[in-house]
Amino acid sequence: MFKNFLDIAPRCEVCDLDLSFADAGDGPAIFVMMFAGFIVVGAALYVELVYEPAWWVHAVISLPLTLIVCLGMLRPLKGVLVALQFQNKAEQGRLEK
Repeated sequence: MFKNFLDIAPRCEVCDLDLSFADAGDGPAIFVMMFAGFIVVGAALYVELVYEPAWWVHAVISLPLTLIVCLGMLRPLKGVLVALQFQNKAEQGRLEK
């Protein structure tokens, strides 16, 4: 489905489906920001309340956690949104004449 990390391939390698309809846009990024923000802020809050570390400990923990969570969720969520577009036959809006 993907030709590199986030670009959609023109055709599926397995079933030869034309993927030219697929345009997830910014949808995956919005969901990733919401989920990752909840996870990272929740983890930082937990660490602060339980251990009360110095500020640099939060930076050492939160920055890599943010990258791992965001990059780990972005491609699967983009795939889900493309699959939902296919399943629901979603396409660009058109003006009726």
